[in-house]
Amino acid sequence: MTVKDILNCITEIAPLHWQESYDNAGLQVGDLNAEAHKALICLDITEAIVDEAIAKKCDLIVSHHPLIFRGLKHLTPETYIERAVMKAVKHDIAMISMHTNLDNSYLGVSRVLADRLGLKNLNLLQPSESEPELCGAGMVGEFDEPMEETAFLQRVAETISSPCLRHSALTGRKIQKVALCGGSGSPFMPDALRQKVDAYLTADIKYHDFFVPEGNVLLVDGGHFETEQFTKELICELIRKKFPTFAAEIAETRTNAVYYFVKS
Repeated sequence: MTVKDILNCITEIAPLHWQESYDNAGLQVGDLNAEAHKALICLDITEAIVDEAIAKKCDLIVSHHPLIFRGLKHLTPETYIERAVMKAVKHDIAMISMHTNLDNSYLGVSRVLADRLGLKNLNLLQPSESEPELCGAGMVGEFDEPMEETAFLQRVAETISSPCLRHSALTGRKIQKVALCGGSGSPFMPDALRQKVDAYLTADIKYHDFFVPEGNVLLVDGGHFETEQFTKELICELIRKKFPTFAAEIAETRTNAVYYFVKS
């Protein structure tokens, strides 16, 4: 098995040309032709993740978010990014990141979140012009039965294991048709409003964006990590399905940089 084999396995559902122009998906560190025996799957690569890979004798790390997002001008111990790269190179660990190409896949990040919530009749929220059936941002779906807004918020919180949710004012209407986008999905709010959904779930919503729905849609911020966390399972399942005997496991190290203080 090579690093390239693992990369190709994931790009079958999320080709690299689907990534956004600003992104840096694909091989981050290492040689595509190098042998791969064990992979550690994570959402973010931190120095602690590399340490876990070393301890578990993994020679490949597959992440959602790229460790190297902007160009590196030097490799010194100055930042966690540089230290992680240096440590990976020293221990011959390759790194692959599947970011916006997996965000933009119909079978990718938002689809997995929609499935976890129990939404049906799924369609892309903002389909691409070139491949509208397969590639695009976010997801729109429906629940079998409408539910009260508080019940919907409870379902979201339980599904993503969040102690609290930020949301706009309750609309007084029941929730059945829902749009969502794992990660930073504020730019797709106009698409959700045009779809006349009852709720839009995403993350990284700015204060003034909560005014935009004007009481017509329940806007919910579930957190960036929380709405993308199931990407780890998705990547791991893709690898195990394609290569049943290959050792792939989800990292135990916490990489969510956000903590919550909940008033008692």
